[in-house]
Amino acid sequence: MSLIVQKFGGSSVANAERVMNVASIVTDTYAKGNDVVVVVSAQGDTTDDLIEKANEINPKASKREKDMLLAAGEQISISLLAMAIEKLGYHAVSLLGWQAGFNTTSAHTSARIRKVEPDRIKKELDKKNIVIVAGFQGISKYGDITTLGRGGSDTSAVAIAASMHADLCQIFTDVEGVYTADPRKVKNAKKLQEISYDEMLELATLGAQVLNNRSVEMAKKYNIELEVLSSMTKASGTIVKEKTKMEKMLISGVAADKNVAKIRVAGLGNDPESTFRLLNLLDRNNLNIDVMIQSLGKDGTKSVSFTVAKPDMLRTIDVLNDNKDLLGIKKLDYDENVAKISVIGAGVRSHSGVAAKMFGALANAGINTEMVTTSEIRITALIDEAYADQAMRAIHETFLERV
Repeated sequence: MSLIVQKFGGSSVANAERVMNVASIVTDTYAKGNDVVVVVSAQGDTTDDLIEKANEINPKASKREKDMLLAAGEQISISLLAMAIEKLGYHAVSLLGWQAGFNTTSAHTSARIRKVEPDRIKKELDKKNIVIVAGFQGISKYGDITTLGRGGSDTSAVAIAASMHADLCQIFTDVEGVYTADPRKVKNAKKLQEISYDEMLELATLGAQVLNNRSVEMAKKYNIELEVLSSMTKASGTIVKEKTKMEKMLISGVAADKNVAKIRVAGLGNDPESTFRLLNLLDRNNLNIDVMIQSLGKDGTKSVSFTVAKPDMLRTIDVLNDNKDLLGIKKLDYDENVAKISVIGAGVRSHSGVAAKMFGALANAGINTEMVTTSEIRITALIDEAYADQAMRAIHETFLERV
């Protein structure tokens, strides 16, 4: 007997027909003699709809109350799936995040999992129940409901798999695995049979919406092998694991992230403390930055440009404006019409000319770059958002379609 954790995203449970389809997948797995724990997201666009409702009432509502509202989406999904499984003649029990033992930090809307105490899950499995857990949520030490942020249900599933030493963690989505690019945007995108944790982490961080980056970090930390597959077909998926047989591939994938904004501050003092003060301020306000460049002007002052997630842009600007005097900011501007385009693969570090090929592809497509950053297995450029899909297709063709 194996313990299998299965996670289903919002599109997989978007309507009654799909809920029944998921119930069939789960019960088929259970009928083969496995213990099954299922993690479910909110149905379809439920989370977006709830955010819209909150904004209609109070666009500046406290994050605690937002968590109370958003957690309702998963509660609906788990109860409907439990009902569907019961209809098929099996026993199921649905649990909210706190009932399943998810203890988190108190950072509302972006909480981190502190630990999972799966005692209740184990008791229900001992009763031969299929256990259905609300993803994306937990409880803080103060007894408040918390949510884990976008994609948090992936992290919930991996956390359960890690805490219970599951034999397999399957992530069901609306695509058949991990592709070399978004198959909805790049018609010749190819499905990968396997991919390393590091490459998957870069893809997830840089716009590929198949897996949440925090879930990949956790899977790597606890060596949880993941399988990414579709709930809509019976096709085999993509295995995410530590070592793969894909070293021969120069590039594993191309990703575009439109959920970014660029912010530029000018007039900072040319001293070692100025950049530290800026970054420390952003860190204290839980604002994460990514691509960053620093330059020195003719007047001897520093300019720093960086990117943040688009939903964090206005809050970042507010924080900077409130601390203009402290930081010495003379000018502050922003641009939300940008995107990150990235190539990811082990070949970045082992083969020369990868950057030249990437920027050659962009140049041939007439696409200019604003900022550039690299890692051992990734090159990222900031471009005009309007050209993001075109850039992804051009780079994909250069690296992955030409023989």
